Parts: sequence; C-alpha cells; structure tokens
Amino acid sequence: MIKRVKVTQAAKAVIDTLKKEHGELMFHQSGGCCDGSSPMCFEKGELMINENDIWLGTINNCDFYMSSDQFEYWKHTQLTVDVVKGRGASFSLEIPMGIRFIIKSRLYTTDEMTALSPIHIGEGF
Repeated sequence: MIKRVKVTQAAKAVIDTLKKEHGELMFHQSGGCCDGSSPMCFEKGELMINENDIWLGTINNCDFYMSSDQFEYWKHTQLTVDVVKGRGASFSLEIPMGIRFIIKSRLYTTDEMTALSPIHIGEGF
C-alpha cells in the first residue's frame, strides 16, 4: 500500500520535540489563509475536524488532515512533510523554534494510483 503522506527524519525529530512539550499532535494541510499551503501542527483536538476534512494517514503517529476541496487538488500527489529554517506566518506549534514545516510533493505513478492507502472523511472513522 502506498502512503499518501510521509515525513522526513528531520521533521520527525521536530515532531518528537513538540510532543514532549505539547503532548499528542495533529496536522492539517493549510489552504493558504495564513502561510501559503504549509502543513500546520496543533495539539490534538485544538483544530476542529468535520465532514469537510479528509484524513490522509499519520506521520510519526500524528493524524494528518486536509479539507476536501484541497484534497481535490492534491489527490494525485504524495506529500512529504519536511522542515526548514525560517519563521512562517502561521499558528503552527513549531514557529517559535525558528523553523517551519513544509510540503514536498510528487505525482503518483499509474501503478501507485491503484495501490493508495484509504482516506477517511471527518473525524472518528
């Protein structure tokens, strides 16, 4: 099964640091209102998930969501969460550390499209 969302080792290290300070975490792919289309990290439950959000999987044991309209644009791509130096303009938990999460993406091959991991709509699937 092909994962829809992955995470780099550098981003895992940041997530581990944030978990020690904040507990369980979740991610939501921003639609562009605050910091372009950056993945935003929150304490689990801080952002309300509803029937307009799609669960893509987990990264480092954190749920990863995006809105259904965003998913329509991204459904043909595998997302990889990474981290770079620089302060973003979002409410994401890593911002005070002087770094920010970013998304790297690549298109799935035709063969991969038939083997994608399932998605779930909303929370409580």
